[in-house]
Amino acid sequence: MMAVGTAVMGSLQFGYNTGVINAPQNIIERFYNETWSSRFSEPIPPGTLTALWSLSVAIFSVGGMIGSFSISLFVNRFGRKNSMLMANVLVFIAATFMGLSQLAGSFEMLIIGRFIIGVYSGLSTGFVPMYIEEISPTSIRGALGTLHQLGVVVGILMAQIFGIEAIMGNATLWPLLLGFTILPAILQCALLPLCPESPRYLLMNCNEEIKACNVLKKLRGTDNVGEDLQEMRNENQQMMREKKVTIIELFRSTIYRQPIFVAIMLQLSQQLSGINAVFYYSTRIFERAGVAQPVYATIGTGVVNTAFTVVSLFVVERVGRKPLHLTGLMGMAISAVLLTVAMSLLDKFSWMSYISIAAIFSFVAFFEIGPGPIPWFIVAELFSQGPRPAAIAVAGFCNWSANFLVGMCFQYVEQLCGPYVFIIFTVLLLGFFTFTYFKVPETKGRTFDEIAAGFRMSAGHGADKYSAPEEFNTLRGDDPDL
Repeated sequence: MMAVGTAVMGSLQFGYNTGVINAPQNIIERFYNETWSSRFSEPIPPGTLTALWSLSVAIFSVGGMIGSFSISLFVNRFGRKNSMLMANVLVFIAATFMGLSQLAGSFEMLIIGRFIIGVYSGLSTGFVPMYIEEISPTSIRGALGTLHQLGVVVGILMAQIFGIEAIMGNATLWPLLLGFTILPAILQCALLPLCPESPRYLLMNCNEEIKACNVLKKLRGTDNVGEDLQEMRNENQQMMREKKVTIIELFRSTIYRQPIFVAIMLQLSQQLSGINAVFYYSTRIFERAGVAQPVYATIGTGVVNTAFTVVSLFVVERVGRKPLHLTGLMGMAISAVLLTVAMSLLDKFSWMSYISIAAIFSFVAFFEIGPGPIPWFIVAELFSQGPRPAAIAVAGFCNWSANFLVGMCFQYVEQLCGPYVFIIFTVLLLGFFTFTYFKVPETKGRTFDEIAAGFRMSAGHGADKYSAPEEFNTLRGDDPDL
């Protein structure tokens, strides 16, 4: 568990830097205005301020795109653990830029820092789920995979709490709020050398079976690791029969085309659900809903976020990935409709502000039941060891691209659509629900090789036959309750 907890600090960094920009928005915008005025002797034009703020939010996602697309360059060359360790160099650089931006009178430094920490976060969203998946027993792989998302939401909640004006969300301390990200990096750098490398990486990439066996014994707490070792040997033999899988090959090969399409759609279902519109702009949404203390309502959102991630952690291995994802998508769609109704009637009925808060809480809760945690770790489940790094890179790039699109465009779309902006997300959510129902397979309790075999057989028959758990059981030939 120490290895998982140490890795999840990277997830916490991702969450913290997603949410940290939200609460002090007005204060940082004043800093932009003061900097602009000192340079040009005139207030910053409103359109320029909106563009600069949107860039400050969205540049994080641009960095994430670059980082996520670079995952395979690191993990196969340096290993999973060493890649996480090396990436922390980016955190130290980013924290320095953001923490000193006010002192230097440079909003450019803040934006550059946001870009660099985005690159780190993009790398972490690949490194962390991959490492956790590869060191986890099959029986609890989904539950441990959910810890990545738990780290993300705890990071967001920390950012919301520290962003309170009385703590660090004020005109004096907001640079420390942004630079605080250096502390988890220091802790992770201290603990990672004590953690084992992924046994799958050791056996399949380094051909060090004895070392992989010793690591498995340490991770499982028992000498009886023959079954895990044999599973990795089988997967390694299958990988050796395959030629090296590049990103282009993922789309050219009939074997990989279907799972990579499923992986991409799952990532898009997470980001185009509208959740980051809530995370990035929740304080402003609550202000427009007439909430007297919007920052505390935003913290309430973070608490709900964390609580329902814990719920998902405990039920994902019992209920399965697909049912939870479907439940989350439909619940978010209903919540988005409720939020639209409440926001549109706010001028007529003041009590609609309470309905809007309840709708946002519900929206976030359903997100963490399925669309929040599942797309991150199910991508690693859909692919065997060979294509896994390339697949995670592609899926992560699509996730961050959609993240950037929402972060950059939401303010403008909101100005255009007003309270009806979440109807757009409702339509997307229903589309993703339909796709998940018909195309996404259940992976609960299956080994990586069994899941890959399902897609190989599907490709061989020219049809998608693996959209339900029972159909994977046919491949196993065993009890579906196992």
